[in-house]
Amino acid sequence: MPVQTDTHDSPVPLRPSPLVARVFGEPRFHTEGDVAALAYAADGTLWSADEAGVLRRWSPDGTLLARHYLSDLETVWAFAPGAKHLASGSDALVVWEVESGQLAKRLPQPAWVTAVAFSADGRTLASGHDDGMVRFWDTAAHKFLGQVRASARPLPVSAVAFSPRGEFIATAGEDRVVRVWNDVTHKLVCELASHTDRIPALDWSPDGRLLVSAGWDTSARVWRPPHPDPVMLLNSHADQVHTLAYSGDGKLLACADSNFDVHLWRDAEKGVAGAVLRGHTDEVRSLAFSPDGTRLASAGADRVIHVWDTQTGKLLAGPNPTGRHAIAVVPGRPLRLASAGEPRPRVWDVETGAEVAPTGLCPAYSVAASPDGKWLAVGGTDYFTRLWNVPEGKLAADLEATKPPIGFAAFSADSKYVAHTSPADGLVWIWRCDTAAPELLLIEAADGCTLEGVAFHPDGRRIAAGGVDYLSTGERDGAVCVWDIPTKDKLFTINVGVYAVAFDPQGKYLAGAGFDDAVHVWDVETRETVFVLGGHQEKVHAVAFSPDGSYLVSGGADATVRVWDVLSGRFLVARGFDSAVHSVAFSPDGRHLFCGNGNTTCYQIEFKRLLED
Repeated sequence: MPVQTDTHDSPVPLRPSPLVARVFGEPRFHTEGDVAALAYAADGTLWSADEAGVLRRWSPDGTLLARHYLSDLETVWAFAPGAKHLASGSDALVVWEVESGQLAKRLPQPAWVTAVAFSADGRTLASGHDDGMVRFWDTAAHKFLGQVRASARPLPVSAVAFSPRGEFIATAGEDRVVRVWNDVTHKLVCELASHTDRIPALDWSPDGRLLVSAGWDTSARVWRPPHPDPVMLLNSHADQVHTLAYSGDGKLLACADSNFDVHLWRDAEKGVAGAVLRGHTDEVRSLAFSPDGTRLASAGADRVIHVWDTQTGKLLAGPNPTGRHAIAVVPGRPLRLASAGEPRPRVWDVETGAEVAPTGLCPAYSVAASPDGKWLAVGGTDYFTRLWNVPEGKLAADLEATKPPIGFAAFSADSKYVAHTSPADGLVWIWRCDTAAPELLLIEAADGCTLEGVAFHPDGRRIAAGGVDYLSTGERDGAVCVWDIPTKDKLFTINVGVYAVAFDPQGKYLAGAGFDDAVHVWDVETRETVFVLGGHQEKVHAVAFSPDGSYLVSGGADATVRVWDVLSGRFLVARGFDSAVHSVAFSPDGRHLFCGNGNTTCYQIEFKRLLED
């Protein structure tokens, strides 16, 4: 079988699309395929295996260190303890050397492989099959060691797990029975029949006393073999428990369920629950604790590895914690691009691609740049927006909100004012940049809805705030409110939910990224709907007008950028990329469009080419 191996010092291809002129940043902990297996190495790096057969090595902060293309023929994957070997299965059992990504051995099988597992010392490999058999192999010599029938009938094997001391092997089949076998003689020790639905995963406690089974009957069950009854049912999960893992010290058990949540149990035998880790947007298929037990990695069908602090339950790395990757183009020479796609902001020189200040300024939620290039606002995960003086290269002020985090920020066209939002209490604050003095506070700025976006009108007298009413308390999906700044009056409300808002440069139109997956355009003076522009297949994250006002651009969760002619509303082009588009921004001359992507990278695109290619 041909094997292609590719190890990259630079983990991101220079041009993931011919339209992309430059990539800023790296896709930290993001993959292009569903993640099927995870394992920490002894040095603290993390390995992942995609269902598509891509093996990746990650640093603790999510930087991609190496990538190997293995094979896309296999359907199940499992790492050996310590991540020295990787096994995969289809109509053959395949063993890979993890460090090099090289094929070690391919063992043809008499039946399809449905489960694989290594022993604790890595010397033995077990393969479960759709004929109900579990076969054992010497990992180094690739020698067949024996087999057991894991179900009374020839039904597929769904899970296999070795006890840590090498005494037992646990198997589960589609007959919904867990069986425990002597690891040496392969004789049956006991049958554990209690689950009423499929059993997709098994794991032993590190001391070998307890066996835990994950079930599609809402529970994870704790057993003390050979006792035939469960000693505890862990029942606080959703309808199905998909996978589970014990920490190395046995103090924590992690279980992932069909709500895409990961439940931590601090004492599985007594049913003592810990934190519930929420953030995944699709099925979690693999869990792995770090060697010291302080971190838990989780991954699956949403293609983003999440790393959690096991003591606090906080998300440490993986997805953008804001749910939206904000970017800002900072005018001037050199032109700069700021990004809040990672826990701390990154700023690049657009011409050279080099990082410049204030990279890493503070834990960041949002960024915005003033039109004159003097100010960069970094909205923090705390109470403050840091106002950075770009020409002087220093922090000018900390602008405080009432509740963290700072959701979004925007500057007035004359660069005199900056607005930031406090989504937790629905407030918009407006500050003078030169004095760092508060100018205005808008209460319930989006008419009681969440604060998803804010934008100044070009005249500097008006400001729009928009959001979503998730509970439909006003029998609507959200609202956009336009305020008069000098009088502090709310001028009008549009009862349409939006995730972002933008004025055109002439101030005639207001655009909103609608909750209904469409882009809405309103006439600011008449307050009438001008266009409702459909086409996105998923959530619309961002809208922006070109500097000359001719084009309206949107970016969405469907990984596309769409462009319309502003005067006619005519759809011009849609371009697909390899990640959700969370934000869009033009260079001041309109030549380039920048995209803040869901995988934490930023793309620089020649706008004319995007229209013409």
